[in-house]
Amino acid sequence: MLQINKFFKRYQDHLVLSIDSLTISPGVNWLKGENGAGKSSLFKSLAGIIPFEGDVILNSISLKDQPIEFRKRVNYSEAEPLFPEFLTAKDLIRFIGKTKKSSIDQQDYYSRQFGIDQYFSKSCGTFSSGMLKKLSLVTAFLGDPKLIILDEPLVTLDQVAREILMNMIHEKIADPAMIFLMSSHQSLDSTSLPIQNIYSIVNKTIEKQ
Repeated sequence: MLQINKFFKRYQDHLVLSIDSLTISPGVNWLKGENGAGKSSLFKSLAGIIPFEGDVILNSISLKDQPIEFRKRVNYSEAEPLFPEFLTAKDLIRFIGKTKKSSIDQQDYYSRQFGIDQYFSKSCGTFSSGMLKKLSLVTAFLGDPKLIILDEPLVTLDQVAREILMNMIHEKIADPAMIFLMSSHQSLDSTSLPIQNIYSIVNKTIEKQ
């Protein structure tokens, strides 16, 4: 379970999101919201990337009290990922894999899924937006996460890559404790994913549909 308690995200004096209490269950959860509604701010907060007020607890582990242990269990793929241009795909995957305690076999498995292994020696600065997206998705599955956050995961992916991603998600949710939190302007109803819950950002808070 993911518990969000007394959550406030502000930029200076501007309130972006306020969530008094929300529990997100295992399975695939879809978050909807207009551009600028605060989806990415929420995702980055939940991943421990940007500060916020309140607390987030994943399976009894608090982001505020146990930040290192929490971050080990949370992976995040941005809507428009950017990586240091001088790093090769292999450098990046090996580095993130090491921090996530992912085996080389696991790293290579997910790299092969999206064909990233064919471009291991290429620098990220030479990648198209689609390749950067695939690279970001590979890193989101490394280690043993219990929460994977995917911001607009279908953008720039062709149909074959989308099907590969769906299969990867299905593999992960075989774990009954696994949580996916996803945003998408493209309908997830047309995918093969079993959507557990749908949430919407309305009036700077989150409502369950």
